[in-house]
Amino acid sequence: MKNITLSLVAILIPLAASAAEPDASRFQLERSGDHFVRLDRQTGAMSLCEEKDGALVCRMAADERAAYESELDRLSDRVTALENKSVVNKALPSDAEIDRSIGIMERWMRSFMGIVKEFQSEDQGNALPQKT
Repeated sequence: MKNITLSLVAILIPLAASAAEPDASRFQLERSGDHFVRLDRQTGAMSLCEEKDGALVCRMAADERAAYESELDRLSDRVTALENKSVVNKALPSDAEIDRSIGIMERWMRSFMGIVKEFQSEDQGNALPQKT
């Protein structure tokens, strides 16, 4: 039964690959003891595959895993360096920029307070007399 399942899987894998990939000869599957080795002819990547519960399960070969981890570390270091660089490049505003910003805020507050005073004086003119 196991041999039939493995034979069926060996037949279906290239069919599935051809359905998903336009180039059906991209992957090569070779038996190695009780495992399979899958070679990606386009990238040279190798995966070790084994049959589990009627399905072929593949994982990266050890040397590819090391290269993968190395690339992740390199990219992580690059991201950290870029983040640190962006923090360093953020300069504090100059005194002139601060003075300009404060001037803008002062004009806005004066205008806002003028509108508030107008509303208050309108409300006082419309207020009902107090009966005490």
